Amino acid sequence: MTAHRPPFRDPALPVARRVDDLLDRLTADERLALLHQFTPGVDRLGLAPFRTGQEALHGVAWMGPATVFPQAVGLGATWHPELVRRVGEAVSREARAMRAKDDRVGLNVWAPTVNLLRNPLWGRGEEGYSEDPALTSAIATAYTRGLRGDHPVYWRTAPVLKHWLAHNNEAERDTSSASVRPRVLHEYDLRAFRGAVEAGAVAGVMPAYNLVNGRPNHLSPYLEEELRTWTEQELLVCSDAGAPSNLADSQGYFATHEEAVAASLKAGVDSFTDHGTDSSVILGRLRRALEAGLIGQEDVDRAVRRQLTVRCLLGEFDPELDPYADEARFDTPEHRELAREAAEAAVVLLRNEPPGPGAALLPLAADGGRIAVVGLLGDACRLDWYSGALLRRSSPLDGLRERFGADRVTFAEGVDRIRLRTASGTRLRVPESGAAEAVRGDEGALDPALVAGRTDLPPLTADAEGSELALVDWGEGVLTLRAPDGRYLSVAEDGFVRASADEPGGWVVQETFRLEAREGHAHGHLLLHLGTGGYVSVAAGDVKVAAGRESAEVFTVEVVERGEDAVARASAGADTVIVVAGNDPHINGRETEDRTTLALPAQQERLWRAAHTANPRTVLVLVSSYPYAVPEAAATLPALVWTAHGGQAGGTALARVLAGDVSPAGRLPQTWYARDEDLPGMRDYDVIGGRQTYLYFDGTPLFPFGHGLSYTRFTYEELTAVVDGETVRIGCTVTNSGSVASAEVAQVYARAVAPSVPRPHRELLAHGRVGPLAPGASVSLSFEVPVTALGHWDVAHGRWTVEPGAYEIRAGGSSTDVRRMVRVEVAGAAPGPRPVLTEGLAAADYDEQSGTVIVDRTKLSGDAVTPADPGTEGRLVHRACDLSDGVTEAALTVAGEGSVELSLADGTVLARAEVPPTGGPYAYTALGVPLVLRDVVDLHVGLRGPVRLAHIGFAG
Repeated sequence: MTAHRPPFRDPALPVARRVDDLLDRLTADERLALLHQFTPGVDRLGLAPFRTGQEALHGVAWMGPATVFPQAVGLGATWHPELVRRVGEAVSREARAMRAKDDRVGLNVWAPTVNLLRNPLWGRGEEGYSEDPALTSAIATAYTRGLRGDHPVYWRTAPVLKHWLAHNNEAERDTSSASVRPRVLHEYDLRAFRGAVEAGAVAGVMPAYNLVNGRPNHLSPYLEEELRTWTEQELLVCSDAGAPSNLADSQGYFATHEEAVAASLKAGVDSFTDHGTDSSVILGRLRRALEAGLIGQEDVDRAVRRQLTVRCLLGEFDPELDPYADEARFDTPEHRELAREAAEAAVVLLRNEPPGPGAALLPLAADGGRIAVVGLLGDACRLDWYSGALLRRSSPLDGLRERFGADRVTFAEGVDRIRLRTASGTRLRVPESGAAEAVRGDEGALDPALVAGRTDLPPLTADAEGSELALVDWGEGVLTLRAPDGRYLSVAEDGFVRASADEPGGWVVQETFRLEAREGHAHGHLLLHLGTGGYVSVAAGDVKVAAGRESAEVFTVEVVERGEDAVARASAGADTVIVVAGNDPHINGRETEDRTTLALPAQQERLWRAAHTANPRTVLVLVSSYPYAVPEAAATLPALVWTAHGGQAGGTALARVLAGDVSPAGRLPQTWYARDEDLPGMRDYDVIGGRQTYLYFDGTPLFPFGHGLSYTRFTYEELTAVVDGETVRIGCTVTNSGSVASAEVAQVYARAVAPSVPRPHRELLAHGRVGPLAPGASVSLSFEVPVTALGHWDVAHGRWTVEPGAYEIRAGGSSTDVRRMVRVEVAGAAPGPRPVLTEGLAAADYDEQSGTVIVDRTKLSGDAVTPADPGTEGRLVHRACDLSDGVTEAALTVAGEGSVELSLADGTVLARAEVPPTGGPYAYTALGVPLVLRDVVDLHVGLRGPVRLAHIGFAG
């Protein structure tokens, strides 16, 4: 090392030594400045500005055109970790190539999302991979490995997992609390994060907006108690946008922002994403917290060290050695081919039956005649909030015309064509100059964000003739209106209504409306603009959005043509009909908005029914971010297909699968339920008690987890399973016994035969996507699974345990399609009863509950239990409590006020305590009550009022 080369620039030194040297060279103010998302450069040390956060969920997002791969839930549907790793590699290469031209593109990428798809109504379900923690972990590990790169020292990009922890609702997402009991925490939510972290491909995590057990995730004790125990690597924790301010604002968890940022920093948050590029607000709060002694310099240094570690691994300090510094692979033929391959692998064939005598409808015959493509998504290539701008576009219509010839494929969108007439008889008119072009970047890719909300275009007017508008009802009363030139009606900041958007989009969508019945007008409606909450009015010919109903215009809807009529005409003249239905990812189910129903929107129900009535040879293709409940379609139509929005190559991929160029091998990554009533509440996070997901659901799903058909048949033979020390070795032979080459996803599940606690009906142990296998070809599969994968979290002893006994190992084509089964025996001693005399009894370590929620014991750590409704009794059951040595007193650790009752299963009351006001929910006191017992019992606990029970101790 020369005198001009400080240790932090010396690649021969360990990373920790280099980071410590750089930290020592930074002043206190410079260190503090590094805690905000947008960090300034330090010229005297040659440090460039740096920011955490570059969205890269299925391609580089928000920074202009880039290769757009299938949505994350579509990548989950591939069940193909190696393919997903290659997608991650391509995304990271494009991020590097884009950064070489624009230093705003970041290398600390906020992806993937590993929140489990517990409830299909969750608005952000499109961002996750699966409802199963093992599958999610496998796909996430693959994607992060691709993002990280394979160099032993330097990282291509630095992935951050989202969103820690148990985050599955959008309504009141920053103020609602998920009650997550220890078994669910360890068996379900934590497992989704752990695999990728242990694999060494993750730079950090991002906490979620919500609270868990009454405590904001940005203060999660599990960041230190769990996450950072899984690896020796430094992990960077980046806050979600605005979340630090929420702690004192919407959540009111702290009285001051200084307390909030101090608590976040101490809990393990290292980078504060708040107030956009303006770092002064957060830095001011941190500085005041430091001056007040709420945090120390060691807290600041710990966070700075973690960020500098990531920057060192990204090669920032060794530009001459960075193996990715000259990366230029962007929109390459390989990336385009990969986008198509990924979209093909994500297609799931749900049903394929003959429409009458003869063969199944799919694959389409090469000489099958005329094809009618109908439906609202037939000529659509939809993006979502985390997509990049499209470099190229392929809709289902594009793909089928390319594959079969434009002369053989007709199209009917199925929109309702209407005019809107005011009470005075005028109609809304779109100026001919309403069409406009907007491009971004050298490629000239259309960017909806630049089109929507423009004010340089003429607004709508009202006259006697008016314009025909295309109306789509996306469900739940949400409408879009499109002008004859293809632009959507949108509202800009000046309040005028214009045809100015290429597609609905944006953080607040300005292209959605709702028709509301107007009292006193039999056929009159008000037109509510959902983005602003105002109503459309017409004054002096101007069409604007007004503030309230009193000035709103009353419109009559004149129907020019119903969409189902156009669909019926097109279907009747075709040999085969492809109905393409689904969702727009910016409407009805997205970040900030959960769905309210599984039902397909009524307008789209009418379209597939009209098509099928006109032509029984009808295929329904659902292109959507989430499952639908379509029991009648599943029972009526000969063929049903699902795919997530497939990115830039989605249409080409779908056409190739429908044509049989590729046999479908996608599999469902989540359960498709038959009706809304099968679902738990959105905020019921107890997958065990609530009997949720394929693991515990007791009903019959519409389509089960792991389901997916192909154009051939597979047989499973020679299933073996042997417990070898700490490993279960599983083998199986899969043979293509049909006549078409195809890939297969072999799935292996386990079931405990006689568990002592509720266990899953079946649980995914391993899977392998193999092939394509030629007809008659076989492949031998082997899996090595740790014995611990058969276990569960033992709340009685606070540890992971594998009960001795028999376990069924099942192999087949889905969670319910079991082709072969064998049993294995696990030896060992059975767990004993709860040692409550020595350990006491944590209230949250219950086996069963009703009417309770888990809350924070203190603002920093610990859990307590309280009734969900203080006016109704909540009950807990703790099984096999060992009091056989005898007790004479129970000591209750309680806060708040109310009552606590201890009883046996037969209703015998053992003890009852009235809890006087303790001074607040965090003011705990020990309350002793007589309890005479000598036995091993199931202890029932009843709670009434706003009382919090943290612990029960026993004395004998």
